[in-house]
Amino acid sequence: MNKPKRGLGRGLGALLNTPSLSAAETGTEGVRSVAVDQISPNPEQPRQHFDDKQLSELAESIRANGLIQPLIVTRAPANVPVPYILIAGERRWRAAQMAGIAELPAIVREATQQQLLEWAVIENVQRADLNPLEEAAAYKSLMEQFDLKQSEIAAQVGKSRVSIANTIRLLNLNSACQAALLDGSISEGHGRALLGLDNVSLQGDLLAQIIKKRLSVRQTEALVRDVNAAGQRGQQRKPDPDPEAEALQEMFQSALGTKVQLQRGKKGGRVVIHFYSDEELQAIYDRIVGPKG
Repeated sequence: MNKPKRGLGRGLGALLNTPSLSAAETGTEGVRSVAVDQISPNPEQPRQHFDDKQLSELAESIRANGLIQPLIVTRAPANVPVPYILIAGERRWRAAQMAGIAELPAIVREATQQQLLEWAVIENVQRADLNPLEEAAAYKSLMEQFDLKQSEIAAQVGKSRVSIANTIRLLNLNSACQAALLDGSISEGHGRALLGLDNVSLQGDLLAQIIKKRLSVRQTEALVRDVNAAGQRGQQRKPDPDPEAEALQEMFQSALGTKVQLQRGKKGGRVVIHFYSDEELQAIYDRIVGPKG
């Protein structure tokens, strides 16, 4: 049985049914003072990297001006040793600890495990706090754990489905390329270009060239095209094209909406259908087998 689907809310404020609070509104009903050591980080928090310099700067601001916006927390389950779990505001919580603040204003809301992940993703995406790989992993978790489609996620975080798909594809980079993306040696654009390699084992070789020669994204895309073309030239010479096979291949591609390769041999052959996401695979399945009843 399929898990029930539920779309993300439209922004953190809508999900929590709480407007943004100014310094003058921190006395509003529902805001309470909570000890920082009574709060545990969100276990579904997609953000794993916090810049120490930025945290120090925020700590100085909190020490001088206090915390302007309350944290959002939920009551912790029995197996958690503290009363509350963070929903939103982990960077502020960490900085407050650095500043030596003992208690912070917080709003308590009820939350399911799915909501903990959804709200953390939305807050971080809206604040642009996630690095590309954290964002990709968060989207993938929403799809796999809660059966959400890329289009559903895209609609709620204010991005296109293609943008969501391209971000998730970054997880297909090898470990060296992912590390270079995290430390800023290459950009997302470089990463997407490297994903265009026909031979994925060459990612590391091209990564070294990109960094050594300080190639731009456009230069990297050109390099990938050259490497792919050289690889194709190195393959065994293909037989003369078969007009009938090419016509059939085009018909397959038109019907399925994706790249199709028809390869004929002396006896029989094979049809190779390409897809680039689980959503596209489902669409191909529906066209061939028919939608699920």
